[in-house]
Parts: sequence; C-alpha cells; structure tokens
Amino acid sequence: DVNDSPEVLVMLSRRLFDAGVLPYYLHLLDPVAGAQHFDVPELDGVNLIRQISGQLPGYLVPRLAREIPGADAKQVIAGQ
Repeated sequence: DVNDSPEVLVMLSRRLFDAGVLPYYLHLLDPVAGAQHFDVPELDGVNLIRQISGQLPGYLVPRLAREIPGADAKQVIAGQ
C-alpha cells in the first residue's frame, strides 16, 4: 500500500506527533528498479500537501521533497 490519501497522511502526522516525532519530509519515490508500483506522481504529491495543509497546523504538514543525485540537499517541492 501507498500512503497517498489525505486522510491517511493526516492521521499519520497526528500519530507521529503524539509519539514525539515531527513529520518533516514526505519523500517522492527515488526511481529504482522494481518499485514503480509505489510511485506517486509529483502533481499528486503537491495536491496531497495542499489538502492536508487545510486540516493540520503548519508544524504537522511535512515538506514534499525529492532527492536529486549529486545535489547537496533535498529539493523541496511543496510545503513550508
């Protein structure tokens, strides 16, 4: 299963916070062989962040990010 519904992500963010964890990043899938069935398109990820932003305080909304090979840092696509 892929956590690609706003309801699941809202619940996950709240449960993480209750456990003392801030949900800092929501990662887009790195393109690796055999994992394409877990892929969520970038636009869908942006829409998920937009949807959960309306249901959670800012500190519980993760940043949508992707890793770029060779880059110094993750590329933030959406979120704070």
